[in-house]
Amino acid sequence: MNITINGKPLNVNSKALVEVLQSFGAVAPFAVAVNGEFIAQSQHSNYVLNEGDSVELLSPIQGG
Repeated sequence: MNITINGKPLNVNSKALVEVLQSFGAVAPFAVAVNGEFIAQSQHSNYVLNEGDSVELLSPIQGG
């Protein structure tokens, strides 16, 4: 299945968001949006991706 993560095309074998995030190497803490909609962390394990979805993985930045 073809999706996009942070603007990069990616072919994944799983439709489960949590599995795709793990295979992408996501390290907590992070926020996730699929097709522009925020997905709460409590929903990551139940969320199913579809062909062509665009996933944005956002990590907090520290600075001053």
